[in-house]
Amino acid sequence: MCGGLVESDFGLCGPCWRDTAFLGGVVCDSCGVPLTPGGQGDVHLCDGCLNTPRPWIQGRSAILYRDKGRKLVLSLKHGDRQEIARPAALWMANAMRGMLEPDTIVMPVPLHWSRLLKRRYNQSALLAKHVSRLSGHDYCPDALLRYRRTASLDGMSHDERYNTLEKAIRVHPRRAHLVTGRPVLLVDDVLTSGATLSAATQACLDAGSGDVRIVTLARAAKDA
Repeated sequence: MCGGLVESDFGLCGPCWRDTAFLGGVVCDSCGVPLTPGGQGDVHLCDGCLNTPRPWIQGRSAILYRDKGRKLVLSLKHGDRQEIARPAALWMANAMRGMLEPDTIVMPVPLHWSRLLKRRYNQSALLAKHVSRLSGHDYCPDALLRYRRTASLDGMSHDERYNTLEKAIRVHPRRAHLVTGRPVLLVDDVLTSGATLSAATQACLDAGSGDVRIVTLARAAKDA
């Protein structure tokens, strides 16, 4: 991230590691946001997930979307730094360790074809490919399709984001047999409101999938 030397390929130098907010300890079991230690039991939920339950059953993120974490995401997403996907996927796989069922299928959140044509790659697919390899689970890069190009979600309210993405994502008709009855791990770069991942989760459930879990490289958290 800083241009300095590192001891091995696909790694962070000491100062960049220090300035990257890795998530650990007590987090919301549904959306991965960090929580203040306390309470009873092994499962913790944030106020947002208690008030509005997510359609997926469990979610984790590797880092917070701030400082070096934000730079990592933006460099992968818009800066053609595709090599970032390799270490990022390792952090994500570690965050999901022990949570996935053996027959889970790993799927990326899709880009609309017009955005894919412009960007040349789907950063979520790069992350999902490496996560599946590290976790040993099946991977399908095109199980989901984005049928409608939606406007950028930046600046939209929570409700506007969800309304914009309603029915925009569906399971590919030729991949439905791979999804039916199987648990799913959805992979994306950032979890903000959760609107995109909710739409993708609902598409899987509508196609008859099993339980859906999600993992992202970064989690946006206002108060973290």
